[in-house]
Amino acid sequence: MNKSMAAVFISATLAVSSLAGAHTEAYFDSITAPHGGQMRMAGPYHLELVTQQNEIMLYVTDHADRKISTNGGVGKAAFQVGKAKPKISIKLEPGEDNTLKGAGDFSVTPETVIIVFIKLPDQEAQSARFTPLKPKPKAQSKKPAKKTETGGESAGEHGGHHHHDH
Repeated sequence: MNKSMAAVFISATLAVSSLAGAHTEAYFDSITAPHGGQMRMAGPYHLELVTQQNEIMLYVTDHADRKISTNGGVGKAAFQVGKAKPKISIKLEPGEDNTLKGAGDFSVTPETVIIVFIKLPDQEAQSARFTPLKPKPKAQSKKPAKKTETGGESAGEHGGHHHHDH
């Protein structure tokens, strides 16, 4: 009986850890990306998209955030606003280290969706969908933290009463 309980516990633990490693958009939106951009997962890669005036930079790393060389790689960024078809497409070419970069006449709004396609040598092509200026849902996650803080204060007061009774 103990062995089967242990097996159930181990498989449950594995299920939880594999979910934690999935790196959802919510997970990436909750962390600060190394270069201040937006991160997404694309197959075996973590992609970080950084947009500046008329310039786009894509940082490519593996799931352990180690740099992956982009030498010989190609990419494309398709810009879409609302339901319109992609109006702007920018070619991405290898830059320094683990980057693909491109330049063009584009503007990014909170409604802008950028779909990035990359193909590195001897690897399958991958794509990821970015919404660089989409408001992050951080305001909601702060509220529960405040409740915990006030809970901590009342526990402290309770502790004070207990001490007083002593």
